[in-house]
Amino acid sequence: MKKYKMNKEKSVELLNEAIADELRALHQYMYFHFHCDDKGYDLLADLFKKTAIEEMQHVELLAERVLFLGGDVEMTVGEKVTQEQNVGKMLDKAKTMEEESYEMYNDFARQCNDNNDSASKRLFEQLVDDEERHFDQYDLEEDNMQKYGDNYLALQSIERSKTYSSGQPGGVQGGGQ
Repeated sequence: MKKYKMNKEKSVELLNEAIADELRALHQYMYFHFHCDDKGYDLLADLFKKTAIEEMQHVELLAERVLFLGGDVEMTVGEKVTQEQNVGKMLDKAKTMEEESYEMYNDFARQCNDNNDSASKRLFEQLVDDEERHFDQYDLEEDNMQKYGDNYLALQSIERSKTYSSGQPGGVQGGGQ
């Protein structure tokens, strides 16, 4: 009878590489959030912040799997934050990052399958779904920017101004949520 043995070290290596990728996204999206929030682009600021929080949750799932397999979690950020303040370029960077992630996670799922690690495979498949959804969200915002240009951003700033001037809750004077 053939023995089916998982290579835990290989799975841990892939999971830690994914953690580095997720930490990179988390840092990048928070950077984008801070700058969009500072400019009053609440919709985009919230999108970047919510996505960063999801990426943090991905780190947690990946880290739990690493520990289950007996490995150690490497909290190494995959890449330095790109300091970009142009919203169109932010969205393009976000789309590129998400595409790279879902392509990498598809490959990692295949490798985990070949490695007899079905639980890690399912985790990577879940991440593929999430990263593709993020890509779609950024793609939609990029389409809005192309359709409406600077008016799209101006409308977001006007909404914040209306909220502040009416005394309604929902924003903190000077930026931030």
